[in-house]
Amino acid sequence: MSLADTFFETSTALQTEVRRANADTLRTAGQQIAASIAADGVLHTFGSGHSQILAAEIERRAGGLVPVSSINDPADGWPEQIPGYGARLFQRYAFQYDVQPGDTILVISNSGRNASPIEVAMEAKAAGLSVIVLTSLEMSKATTSRHPSGKKLYELGDHVLDNGGLPGDAALDAPGFAYKVGPTSTMSGALLLNLLSMEIIEQLIAIGVTPPTYVSQNA
Repeated sequence: MSLADTFFETSTALQTEVRRANADTLRTAGQQIAASIAADGVLHTFGSGHSQILAAEIERRAGGLVPVSSINDPADGWPEQIPGYGARLFQRYAFQYDVQPGDTILVISNSGRNASPIEVAMEAKAAGLSVIVLTSLEMSKATTSRHPSGKKLYELGDHVLDNGGLPGDAALDAPGFAYKVGPTSTMSGALLLNLLSMEIIEQLIAIGVTPPTYVSQNA
């Protein structure tokens, strides 16, 4: 079997397990966010480094929710290990976009150990937001925190979504090569975020609120 075929089979099995393992959390988090959106709340997203891809995944998407706003890091994640940077990043964003208590923030970090996402979650909690975390629990629990508090991101979440990834993210051994290959966090993360969006939309309909969604301008 080729390495590509092995990756396809491995990642497909992982997606099925991720859906099963997170079903209850997706439902309860979806209910909470739907109630917030019904009260004119906003779902904010943040991911540092490569996780910025996921922070943008459900923002301004055709078929997705309108009240979603991602926190842009102008430094593109490079200072994510520096204490203090994430706190200032959230404070600037909260002032600029009038973040309100009762809103929700989704903080994404595969390792859950770096200072920036931890501080964004801390600042959001202090501002009265509900915090949803998307991380690899296995990887996070296998590492030490890089934040002075000693906290890891998953410890700050009101709801925690687990992408099911292995420490180091890569899932495969490549014959004749010393290092693992085949990262899984992005595809698992994108699946979880879109499943969460579907839960929110379904819950909004259930409580009699028309879901505010985008329609493609290219269809």
